[in-house]
Parts: sequence; structure tokens; C-alpha cells
Amino acid sequence: MTTAQPTRTTPSGERLLSALPTTSEPRAALSARRINLALARATAFFGLIFVVQTVPVMIQQIPELIAPWSYIVGVTVLGSLVAVAISAWLNRVHKLVFGTFAVIYLAAVLVWPLTVGDPADFADDTPWIWYLVTVATTNAAIAFKLPIAVLYTVITPLCYGIIRLSPAGGDVGFTRASLDTVYAILLSSAALIIFTSLRQAAEAVDAAQAGALAKYAQAVRQHATDVERVQVDAIVHDSVLTTLLSAAGADTPEQRALAARMARTALEHLEVAAEPPAEDEQDVPLDRLARRIRSSASAFSAPFVIRATRVAGRGVPVQAAEALYSASVQAMVNSMQHAGGPATLVRRRLTVTGLADGCRITVSDSGRGFDASGIPQERLGIRVSIVERMLSVGGAARIDSAPGSGTTVTLMWPADAVVDPVADDDPDAVGTRSGGDSA
Repeated sequence: MTTAQPTRTTPSGERLLSALPTTSEPRAALSARRINLALARATAFFGLIFVVQTVPVMIQQIPELIAPWSYIVGVTVLGSLVAVAISAWLNRVHKLVFGTFAVIYLAAVLVWPLTVGDPADFADDTPWIWYLVTVATTNAAIAFKLPIAVLYTVITPLCYGIIRLSPAGGDVGFTRASLDTVYAILLSSAALIIFTSLRQAAEAVDAAQAGALAKYAQAVRQHATDVERVQVDAIVHDSVLTTLLSAAGADTPEQRALAARMARTALEHLEVAAEPPAEDEQDVPLDRLARRIRSSASAFSAPFVIRATRVAGRGVPVQAAEALYSASVQAMVNSMQHAGGPATLVRRRLTVTGLADGCRITVSDSGRGFDASGIPQERLGIRVSIVERMLSVGGAARIDSAPGSGTTVTLMWPADAVVDPVADDDPDAVGTRSGGDSA
């Protein structure tokens, strides 16, 4: 049976962390890298629209300009704009290309007087280079850092306004030149503010996500440490303390032999805990798990009736099988120690039931029972060795008990496993009696 793997927790925190996916950058919907790419492509797209607007004006003004300077300036400016569009689309060195265009445009504005033949021709016309001023400032906003971009946004329109005041620029007068300059600065500043705001928001998202990932990694490490503590506490309680208690009360040769077997089992548990986690992720067959539980029950002084139902052809992951086994053994140990009364009068049962997507184990006795809500916090037999052990592998444990009504411990994996209503009535169930004189 193939089942969904639970969240694996092992004594090795490094192994748990290595199972987590790692990425070279945060996968945020609003990351700085994605925002920069979107702004670059948008700027390149609108730049091409301005080119379409500029080319007819440039062709119309060619007779009024001096060759070959006018041709060199026109080809260089428009060619760099085409390079801007290509780099933005391919997402290759677009900052370098955008910055190059911004520098070329500013140089074209400064050399504009060299391209004009008769300054009087531009008294009523607007030079074609004016139509690309906002394209140049938005390119600078993407390519340069904020202080440099701010200087460029102010200096480039000012240079154009000064030239328009000169004879080579048409000598249009202070009013018109200042209006064109202020208009270009305001429009370019708006674009710069929008770009900067989007970038800062994206960087804030990236920083928040990086902080969240760091806290998550720290939480995973802490969880691994807590799981290791739970496992060590459970091993100490299940094996070592139980063995010491049995040895202290061993008066007969049979009891001493039982204490010796339990000591060997405790040593085996400690050796297994010290070994690195197994890499084999194949499912453990439920019939093998049932046989292992039956073998452990045979070493107990009190008899258990063990029943396996629908275990053929089913399995659970290794970590879940280990938790189910250890919690079952601990539940049987608790029954022997606390059920009270003569062993022949207390009926003890253990049932392993295969479910559609997991497993259920029930350990019950007809002993004196107890008040589960009154268990002291320092008692680890139920809280750590059973409940927390099952929770650590994605399972669940339920303790049903009351004074004078016996105790039933139900172990489920996974925690939300669906119980088949006919599972308990399986005609193929196999029951055996283990432990005590009948073993």
C-alpha cells in the first residue's frame, strides 16, 4: 500500500533541514527583480511608441539640418532605442543598455546646435529630439541609482531649455522654453516617483519574505531539537526506567530473567537511537509490525490477546511504524504497571487494524482505570512516550479511561485516517495470546 508520507522528523536536525526545498531567491509575486523587469519592458514599449511619433517629424526636419551630423545623431539615438527594446525583451543587461541610451540622448541634446543649419527654421517648430526627453529620463530612472537619476531628470530638460533659448534652438523666448522645461521635469519626476515607490515596495516584500524564511528555518531547527528531546525522553522512560523498576522488584528467577531481557531491549533501543536515520523510505508491512508487537508482548509477565485485522498487503512509512510500535509497547507496559489486580483477572487486548490509508492500534484492559486529566506533568509515560510520539509523525493518540472502567489507548496514523466500519468485523482476522504462561 502506498500512503502519503508524513512530515518526517528524525533525531538529526540536519537531515530534516536538507529535505526542505531551497531557492536562490525569494519567490515573491512582487520581488524587486520582477518589478525591475516589468518596468524595463514597459519603458521600452512606450519608447517604441515615441519613436513612431518622432520619426515622421525627424524626416520632415532633415532638410533644415546639417549633414552628416544630423544623420549621425538620428541613427545613434534611434538605434540605441531599438537596442533598449531588444535588451528589455530578452532581459539581458538592460540596465547597461538603458543607461547607455540615457547618456547618448544627453550628448545628442548638447551637440544639437552642430546639426542646425538655419536657426530661424526652428523658431516655430519643435526639434524632433524633444519628443524623446521623457523616454530618456525614464531610462535613466531604471538604469541609475536614485541620486543620479534625480540629477539626470533635472539636468536633461534644463539643457534642452537652454538650447531652445539660443539661436541654434530657435530662440523661442524664456516663456516657451521654461514651459517645455518644467513640463518635461514634472512628467519625468512623476515617472521617477512611481518607479521608486514600486521598487521600495518590492524590496520591502523581499526583506519581509527573507525574514520569514529565516524564522521558519529557525523554527524547523527548534522543532528538530524538540523531537530529538522527545525521542530521548521516550527511550529513557520506555526502556531504561521500566527496566530499572522491573529489576528492583525482581524477587523470583523468572522476574530476574524478564528484567535481563528488558535490559537487553533497552540497550538495543539506545543503540538504534544513536545510529543515523535510515534512508530507506519504503513502507513497513502491517503484518510485520503486528509480528514485532506480538514478539515484544511475549516478554511481558501479563498475557495480552493480540489480534491483527486487515493487515495483509498494507503498510505504513518507516517513521510511522516506529512510532506505532514504541507507543504500543509503552501502552502495554503502562497496563501491566497500573491496571492493578491479579493478572489472571485483568483482560488485556491489543488490536492492529489496517485502514484504507493508514493504521489503527488499540490497547485496552479491564483494570482499575484512572483519571486522565489528573496525570502529573512530570509523568512522561503517556504525554511523551505515546501522545507526543504519535504527533511527531503526523499521527494521533487518544486515551479513554475512568476509575473502575478500564483503559483504552487508541493510536491512529495518519491522524485523519478514515476508519472502515467493517474493519473490526473482518473474518480473516488472526488472534493470538502472548505473554505470561500462555506465551
